[in-house]
Parts: sequence; structure tokens; C-alpha cells
Amino acid sequence: MDIAQAIYEMTYALPKAETYALISQMQRAAVSIPSNIAEGAGRDSNKDFSHFISIALGSLFELHTQIVLSERIGYIDNNQKNKILNMTNELQKMLVGFRKKLDNSTHTI
Repeated sequence: MDIAQAIYEMTYALPKAETYALISQMQRAAVSIPSNIAEGAGRDSNKDFSHFISIALGSLFELHTQIVLSERIGYIDNNQKNKILNMTNELQKMLVGFRKKLDNSTHTI
């Protein structure tokens, strides 16, 4: 949720011309991360939960790319980029570890 909030706050300052392009794409990817984690948590098996963690990771990688692009084209500065990428990198580590635990477990949640 922290990443989604940070993305919404950051995108408020982006050019209005990006409203239906980069801004929309970044906000959807950022919201997709906790949404897929929540949806996976409501599933009946670790296999299903792991699948939704994988989808969340895909959205996280998508967001990572969009953040780098935003900095490269001058929409955000290096400090903003690094702050959010640090958050995404930390979440990536947690999700990959959690997915491995789910994949190695035979129990349902």
C-alpha cells in the first residue's frame, strides 16, 4: 500500500499530458500490487496464492520500468526515483521469499 500511495503522490506532479498514458499506467500497476496480494490471500490454496503473488511481482516490475522511464525523460528527479525503487526492491525481496515459502508448502492457507 505504501508504494501505491507514493505513486499517487508522485504522479500528481507529472505533466497533465501524461494523464491517460504514463500516469494511468503507473497508478494501475501500483494498485495492482496490493490488490493481487489481497486477492491471493482469499484463495483456497497456496498454489493459487502463489499465482497471485507472481502477478503482483509482474506489476511491480512494470512499475519499476515506468519509474526509470519517468526519471530518464525528466519527469522525476534521481532522489524520487531512488526512493521509490528502494521501496520496490524491498517489496520484491519479500514477495519472492513469500512465494518460495508458498511453493514449498503442501498446506493450504
